Amino acid sequence: MTEEEAGWPDLGEFLVCTITTVKQNGIYVELDGYPGRDGFIFIGEIASGWVKNIKSHVREGQRVVAKALKVRKDKKSVELSIKSVSDERRRDTLQRWKNKQRAGQLLRIVGERSGWDDAKVTLMHSELIETFGGLYTAFEETAIENNALANEGFEGDWISIFIEIAIENIIPEFVNIRAVANIQIHGSEGIEAIRKALTAVEKCSSKSAEVEIAAYYDGAPEYRIELQAPDWEVAESHWELVEAAIAENIGDEIGVVEISRR
Repeated sequence: MTEEEAGWPDLGEFLVCTITTVKQNGIYVELDGYPGRDGFIFIGEIASGWVKNIKSHVREGQRVVAKALKVRKDKKSVELSIKSVSDERRRDTLQRWKNKQRAGQLLRIVGERSGWDDAKVTLMHSELIETFGGLYTAFEETAIENNALANEGFEGDWISIFIEIAIENIIPEFVNIRAVANIQIHGSEGIEAIRKALTAVEKCSSKSAEVEIAAYYDGAPEYRIELQAPDWEVAESHWELVEAAIAENIGDEIGVVEISRR
């Protein structure tokens, strides 16, 4: 990426920066995420109160989070502030930066295992960001729901590699199993039989295991089932309970059930 392609941060944006030079009146930094862009933090914006010795607060090579105060594209400079960043904002900004770096590394692994060249990795990087809003988000949503890529129209053998790496490296807050049950009843007791089956499905939820299961009517004969759990092991074990609940309430003598996981 050239300097002109790097873009500029927005006014008020919180940035991860690396200190390159410490001067008597302030510090110069590189803007991580904006290749070729540098910034300056005046001594009065380093910390609250009077800063007697600037080197007692910062050092060269240190990574800091700063807020963009002025962006002067004509002079190619950005003025920043460290003291305007709360502890909570600093932690959040650093975590998002770490996630971004990690996602880039994971995509390179996907590329290596899939036989991609650098151009292909760059292309997929852009397409995933455009689709999911962020590369880490793509990995996170795939870890939560394995069909996330396919649902967005992505195709290819690389998807299974992406899923494997996402599951191995990303720990989501929860995972989802979504399925559609096509239920067709032989006799006149159809509505009641289906109601009992779906009620039994929802009763497979468990507060102690943090599992929530809901069933929805999508238009006969299709009924949507959504299961949320803290991890895949718990999700799969409760999914077995869901299938057993349906089979118990709708046997071969009552009707036919086909379940497709999405």
